[in-house]
Amino acid sequence: MNNAANADAINGEASATLPSVFPATLLADWRDYFALLKPRVMTLVIFTAACAMAVAPGSLHPMLAFTAVLCIAVAAGAAGALNQWYEADIDALMKRTAGRPLPAGRLAADEALSFAVILAVGSVMLIGLALNWVAALWLAVSILFYVVVYTAWLKRRTPQNIVIGGAAGAFPVICGWAAVTGDTPLFAWILFAIIFLWTPPHFWALALFMEADYAKAGVPMLPVTHGLPETRRQIVIYSLLLVPVTIMPTLLGMAGWVYGGTAITLGGIFLWMAGKVWCCTASVPAEMLAEKQLFKFSLFYLAFLFGALVADKLLLS
Repeated sequence: MNNAANADAINGEASATLPSVFPATLLADWRDYFALLKPRVMTLVIFTAACAMAVAPGSLHPMLAFTAVLCIAVAAGAAGALNQWYEADIDALMKRTAGRPLPAGRLAADEALSFAVILAVGSVMLIGLALNWVAALWLAVSILFYVVVYTAWLKRRTPQNIVIGGAAGAFPVICGWAAVTGDTPLFAWILFAIIFLWTPPHFWALALFMEADYAKAGVPMLPVTHGLPETRRQIVIYSLLLVPVTIMPTLLGMAGWVYGGTAITLGGIFLWMAGKVWCCTASVPAEMLAEKQLFKFSLFYLAFLFGALVADKLLLS
């Protein structure tokens, strides 16, 4: 109850001072608009969606495939920009995000909003006109889920924010698959489930060594509301749920053992690293080596897992 009250007080104070905290006193350049797109986050979204396109049955003309990837990239960037526009108040309170264009005053809020909306609408319309409206529908869903469900509704209200919000990063693979085939079969939803279950251990590993920042900003991330030991336990639980799902494409005959062997090997490493986090008792960010290692490995884990899907298809075709 006290945590919720403190969060409300902090958020209320930040919102009340928003117009004076973020004056766009400096001239924005292309780097500020690019930073608004969250390019590092966007890279993994683009890669997993492109892998889903590569393993989906059928083929696309190279120009249409490029258009689909471009639209997914632009939509992901638009969602990131809308997220930064909405969260400029709490970004200003956190060391990790205080240098972003909006809290740093290099970009005006209305400019950021207009830029993001144009990109969002343009990407959805283009993929619909160039490929199909099923892909356009799921692209729109991915943007709205990230901005409305995760950013505006969940993030400041519940420690389950990243669990439910994980769907936002998983929808692009559905969009990529639909861009090729016009439908969304079980295989596509298994890929969705992999990213959905991967998100909590990935993000909570970060939240463990950024707990003080989230507490300062009044964001009810799991380490803030339930403590570090419970967060470590949840990381192990979601890791145990994740690994069997990654093996399902091979068990169901949707992928071969090139992918299956990779999934088992990477999954074993992931579980070992999650176990190290669970056994860790460090409470100072500088000492949280296991958490930082898991966070970094989780990025390579997802990239190699989806890359193995593509390699498996190429080797077996």
